[in-house]
Parts: sequence; structure tokens; C-alpha cells
Amino acid sequence: GNEQAKAIDIDSIHADYILLSHGHADHVLDVEQIAKRTGAKLIAGFEVATYYGNKGLDNHPMNHGGKWKFDFGTVKMVNAIHSSSLPDGTYAGHPGGFVIWDNAHCFYYSGDTALTMDMKLIPMTCPTLDFAVLCLGDNFTMGIEE
Repeated sequence: GNEQAKAIDIDSIHADYILLSHGHADHVLDVEQIAKRTGAKLIAGFEVATYYGNKGLDNHPMNHGGKWKFDFGTVKMVNAIHSSSLPDGTYAGHPGGFVIWDNAHCFYYSGDTALTMDMKLIPMTCPTLDFAVLCLGDNFTMGIEE
């Protein structure tokens, strides 16, 4: 399991979809267990989605700039500047973030990233950007100053 999430009872999580920004262990260690138990569809970059598809998980691979309309709304995969490999060392493609919107709301999840000029384009992606979740870790990602 994911030591950074050990206080969370993953068996109580209900999911229809799981969005993965990249393959690092702190993002993926509980994904297989949650997805298999719930039947959730994994939405991720091509390499990560394919990796988990080969393990039997339902998935929808994406790539940067691509968007797809799901039953809950539209998802667009956007750039993130970071690294990405799976816990077993498998190459996991380029990391990304996601912009998600429906007819009423728009949300941006940056994924792990450095500050980029591409972030200025995010509000142009959807009708009105309502809120965002940004990484703030320093050392491996941008910090609070950015």
C-alpha cells in the first residue's frame, strides 16, 4: 500500500473513474486495488493506461492536448513538467495534468509539475475556470511561492 495514504481506508473509497497524472509510487500504489474492487475506469497518459490495462484494469489512454467526453463531462490532458516511471521502473510516459468540465463547472488538476507558462492557457480551455488543485511540494515540484 501507499505509506503516504496509510490513514485512508481505501476499501471505503467508491470510484467510477480514477485519473492518474503520472506513474510515481505516491500516485499509483493503491490504484490497482481500488480499480479492481470498484470497477473504476482509469484515465491516464497512454503508457500508464496501457500498463494497467495489461493488468486487467478498464482504462482510457490519453495524451497531451487530447480531450474526451465522458458521461460526467469532458477531460483534457494538459502539460506538466515532472518525471514519470512506475514503481517497478517501467517507463510511464510524460506526466500530465487534467482540465475537467461539464456545462456548469470547470476544474484544473495540475499533477506534479513545475510552474509553466502553459498554465496561462488553462482558463482558455473551458468556459469558466472555477477552481484548481495545484501541487506545492518544493524540491520535486513547484513551491508555494509560485
